[in-house]
Amino acid sequence: MRAIGAMLTTDNQTHIVEQKSCPHNIEVKCGNCRLGAICLPLALENDEVVKLDEIVQRGRPLQKGEHLYRDKDPFGSVFAVRSGAIKAYRVTNDGQEQVTGFYFPGEIIGMDGISKARYASSAKALETSAVCEIPFHRFEELSTEIPSMQRHFFQLMSQEIATDQQLMTLLSKNSAEERVASLLISISARNARRKLSKTHFRLPMSRTDMGNFLGLTVETVSRVMSRFNKQGLVAVEGKEVTLLDIEALKAVAHVTDND
Repeated sequence: MRAIGAMLTTDNQTHIVEQKSCPHNIEVKCGNCRLGAICLPLALENDEVVKLDEIVQRGRPLQKGEHLYRDKDPFGSVFAVRSGAIKAYRVTNDGQEQVTGFYFPGEIIGMDGISKARYASSAKALETSAVCEIPFHRFEELSTEIPSMQRHFFQLMSQEIATDQQLMTLLSKNSAEERVASLLISISARNARRKLSKTHFRLPMSRTDMGNFLGLTVETVSRVMSRFNKQGLVAVEGKEVTLLDIEALKAVAHVTDND
């Protein structure tokens, strides 16, 4: 929405056109969604996309802090993030919140509820966000008709497992610099998959959430970001981040292009 706001100050007519394709618009369909290439419609034929559209539910946008679902809620659907960002977290035995992941447009959330028929975490909007709800029983029925969709869903589940393994690897790193750099590189790569800028993006989560996710204090996260800024690796302005030297950040994180 940042680009739309900029257009409003320079070209009202352009703003009107852009509003029609606002990512929060519940009238958006799978066939014309800008995320179709990375979400479930991947490789579907036109008539198959229509069938998927018939089961996808699009409600009003979630407001910042609003829950999509809570830990232990009965599992019924998986969700594709269409705009905004969602935070997944669990509450520890001593009542502390533990962030387990961040989900961006084009990514699927809620698959952790499949095995035990209850969600294994809670999901909360980090900012105004829109999601597509896919009732799982309807999805299973449709998958028997469209094998390519089932295969793609399995690929998404595999990617989720790989992401969990990467998180364990991330948290095993000794250096705070490695952890912060790894997160920035991860967000960059996920942006690239969505055909967005891999060098300039907005961090929707707070420094507190970043620290919680990375196992660091908020002061340490802020200190590392400031250090990267002084070293010319990143440019930080509020929540806006520009990666000035991706290769150097990969070196800090010990990440290769094959990771």
